[in-house]
Amino acid sequence: MNSVAKSVLQSVKRGRAAWLRHSSAHSGKQRSHRLVLGIETSCDDTGAAVVDEAGRVLGEALHCQKEVHLQTGGIIPVVAQQLHRENIERVVEEALRASGVSVAELAAVATTVKPGLALSLGVGLHYSQSLVSRHQKPFIPIHHMEAHALTIRLTHHLEFPFLVLLISGGHCLLAVAQGVSDFLLLGQSIDIAPGDMLDKVARRLSLRKHPECHSMAGGKAIEHLAQTGNQELLTFRLPMQQYRNCDFSFSGLQNLVSNAIRQKEKEEGIQEGEILSCVKDVAAAVQHAVAVHIIQRTYRAMLFCIKNSLLPSKNATLVVSGGVASNQYIRKALQNLTDANDFALLCPPPRLCTDNGVMIAWNGIERLRAGLGVLQSTAGIRYQPRAPLGIDISKRVEEDSIKVPRLKKIRWLAS
Repeated sequence: MNSVAKSVLQSVKRGRAAWLRHSSAHSGKQRSHRLVLGIETSCDDTGAAVVDEAGRVLGEALHCQKEVHLQTGGIIPVVAQQLHRENIERVVEEALRASGVSVAELAAVATTVKPGLALSLGVGLHYSQSLVSRHQKPFIPIHHMEAHALTIRLTHHLEFPFLVLLISGGHCLLAVAQGVSDFLLLGQSIDIAPGDMLDKVARRLSLRKHPECHSMAGGKAIEHLAQTGNQELLTFRLPMQQYRNCDFSFSGLQNLVSNAIRQKEKEEGIQEGEILSCVKDVAAAVQHAVAVHIIQRTYRAMLFCIKNSLLPSKNATLVVSGGVASNQYIRKALQNLTDANDFALLCPPPRLCTDNGVMIAWNGIERLRAGLGVLQSTAGIRYQPRAPLGIDISKRVEEDSIKVPRLKKIRWLAS
């Protein structure tokens, strides 16, 4: 472990970082439904929750590493791994205590095994393997993106099929959910995710030094400053305009933004690390470009699904989840898009859009009810840092070459 990682961990142990959240909806001792414990460690949050078949969250706990990684400007995998190791037992015990449930009462344990950071995934898997071995419980391996996609069925009564847009710091994809483990992948990011790009732009703008943003994560800081910025003062070329598919790309846009920031610093006569006078305008322009790119690809996915009868022609639904789904500018743009095309837009509550144990437990419930992937042994189970979601039909989307109407015609702008 390098010196930076060691110093960050030392600060954690002095109590300056990380917090634990727990809650309970347990209101009685009757157990009329099967219960699943969900465990999440795919990135930098250690989460656990107990959920029953009725969708009741009996207890949950979450240890968030955000403050730690804000200090270093990004996630250091070995630091995330160590913090998972130090907190996973406490988080699981807190979730069980809040729910009033013992391990003996569980029908199964569900744990994220793919995709994510290898070192983080390993902690959750190894802990779960030990737990189910000691208590002789079934094990349900969970695909992180499947869990995000199905969370909406915990909070809303929604039947299959529906269109899913997952946008976060680590992922960006469009898929049709046809069943609990039945997905058609329409497109995904070919490089980085939108949340990752926004975080990198925030670091390049040194937003932690901005008096309004010193305690905010990068994407939140961009959204906050953009509210009072003028997006029209800068214009960025949108990615992949020549490709009529549903894939995303954000690394090229990030490079354009970095070049624009460098030019603005030169014009203002300041050094990198100092705050631009036009920083709010840059934030607004960046957020707008990300929103337009997401809207264009999502619009094409909607048109493709209707054309190919993958969704009902009336009352189709778009589900949006992931950390970036909490961005209100992007959400408003998506709302306008769906309103203009007679789609319903559904989003889980913000606390369930980011990584958590509840969504893993619920995915376990869905799989338990469907009899899918419920294992009596963990032998041979391995974590997978990279794992596609469902069947990839992105080539078919590109072959259809659907032209997206001009966005101005559907008044998508988040005003």
